[in-house]
Amino acid sequence: MANSKIHGWAPTLSMPDFKAVEGVLLELERHLTLRTYLDGYQLSSTDTDAWIALRANKVATGAVRKGSLTNVARWFSFIEANHPEIQGEIKAAQAKAKEKRATASKAGGSYNIGLKNTENGVVTRFPPEPSGYLHIGHAKAAFLNDYFAHEAFDGKLIVRFDDTNPAREKQEFQDSILEDLQLLEIKPDRVTYTSDYFQPLYEVCQRMIAEGNAYADDTDPEVQKKERRIRLPSKRRDRPTDESLAIFKMKDGTDFGKKHCIRARIIFDSANGAMRDPVIYRFPNFESKEDGEEAKLRPHHRTGWTWNIYPTYDFACPVVDSIEGVTHALRTTEYADRNAQYQWFLETLGLRPVQLWDFARINFIRTFLSKRKLTKVVDSGIVEGWHDPRMPTVRGILRRGLTVPALREFMLKQGPSRNAVTMDWTILWAMNKKAIDVVAPRHTAIETKQSVLATIRGGPASGYWEEKPKHPKNAAVGLKLVAYASTILIEQADAASFSPDEEITLMSWGNAIVREITRDGDVVTGLLLELHLEGDFRKTEKKITWLAKEGHFLVDAELWEFDHLLTKDTLGKDDKLDDFLATNTATMTKALCDANLATVESGRIIQLECKGYFRVAESLGYGPDGKGPRAVLFKIPTGAKE
Repeated sequence: MANSKIHGWAPTLSMPDFKAVEGVLLELERHLTLRTYLDGYQLSSTDTDAWIALRANKVATGAVRKGSLTNVARWFSFIEANHPEIQGEIKAAQAKAKEKRATASKAGGSYNIGLKNTENGVVTRFPPEPSGYLHIGHAKAAFLNDYFAHEAFDGKLIVRFDDTNPAREKQEFQDSILEDLQLLEIKPDRVTYTSDYFQPLYEVCQRMIAEGNAYADDTDPEVQKKERRIRLPSKRRDRPTDESLAIFKMKDGTDFGKKHCIRARIIFDSANGAMRDPVIYRFPNFESKEDGEEAKLRPHHRTGWTWNIYPTYDFACPVVDSIEGVTHALRTTEYADRNAQYQWFLETLGLRPVQLWDFARINFIRTFLSKRKLTKVVDSGIVEGWHDPRMPTVRGILRRGLTVPALREFMLKQGPSRNAVTMDWTILWAMNKKAIDVVAPRHTAIETKQSVLATIRGGPASGYWEEKPKHPKNAAVGLKLVAYASTILIEQADAASFSPDEEITLMSWGNAIVREITRDGDVVTGLLLELHLEGDFRKTEKKITWLAKEGHFLVDAELWEFDHLLTKDTLGKDDKLDDFLATNTATMTKALCDANLATVESGRIIQLECKGYFRVAESLGYGPDGKGPRAVLFKIPTGAKE
């Protein structure tokens, strides 16, 4: 037997799902027929990992104690009796798990939520629908599920694509979600798809119909919606079981079948709308007609045309959660009304129970997270794509300069509370500033519009370079070259503020006295500065950025600054998106930067002295005229009013 298979037993033995554990126990039983140890002739990590996993799982140890697995029981008792050191490893593992749970209080949020049965193992899941890119709201759910699986407990995280509606889903979105999780440094233990379970789900639905717990309904959707609202039963509710089963063969796509859906028979007049005979199987929505063509059903991006009907999320979710061994399903409070429905499916079908916990979704002012609205601004060209730095998507906010550690810390500080909040972006950006300030190298940029050429009296006869720290308080960031010359560039705004004979400080050089100011109206066109290096920089009011001009190489740059897409803090239910979209949300300023920027890689975060923090965008490279290099920098908000 391959070692890789042996080593793969321990993770499965830790799952609190008997169906999953049973197969491994039977393999273990056969493997140990003529063996004392799993791998070789002495205790190895394979034995240790498998024994600890078995010992910690009540489901697995219960199966061993029944007595039918004699070889496993012999091996288990032998390891326990002859290797007392393994008990120390168990205590260390338990202490480690306890320490991880203790870190929750340090995260800032309240994590004392009373998750039950965690001693039997924790398996969480993050189930995105591949119908759009991940946004900051999804990030909270992903981080919380990852936290409970991998930090609070030594558990597992499943990422499962809820791919049950081919009319909305694409391979592009599926791929992007996996890429975004990688960007967020979230590593799932398994990646699965609801579409992997289409056949088992179909069979479960057949059983529900046969047992009288579901029926086929061809009531007009609008009538059905009205009846559910006023708590009236469908006229098809008491349809004969055999008739509903026959109609369920609509998976073949017959015209008659397409008129039907399958509904669970729960409580048609329940006070909880989610319990009023919800739809559990349906034909997906048709695409809209274009250019006079007939509407066409889109094939599933993974299963093609194999299926014509699809389970709903409400039905598939509890069934697949149970099948996959999920122990704790953490989801937003928008699903709270469906919790009773979720439990009804598990109990009615006799499936393994799953503990639910609802946490509040996160919202931000002047931000919309609706996939429909986000798709609209992308398709209409208002933004350049899902990765646009104005978008609240994961790749959008990271591209703008938000760091993953700051985002994770922020989300974990919110915790799994059920209290809904609408956050101000300034809190998140201020937290991000703390993370980047200590490591961002300092550079210099001068806006090119009406920049002023200043002559330095007492300056160097020829240009030269000096090494200076990239960061004044962090030597580990490294050194940079600062160029000095007798002519320098200064920004118009700074030059216009000077008065004759005023003493100023040229940053990274020293003091100088303004001797002459040449103007054309209100615009400064030239300066004469006299070096006064013995001057005290602490006594000057103005600290000025500058760049050596004569004989030195400078980098052309575009400095981009972005604003919110919305003009209103929160959209009301009846508000139309178009009425509150901001018209000018991206501004660009051309600048010249010091030569050191030419070697900075795309994606790096820097600080431009007196201008703020910037992220070097992906388009760093040579300009369209072949000259360059040319840098494109995105300004990073800091949470302060700038």
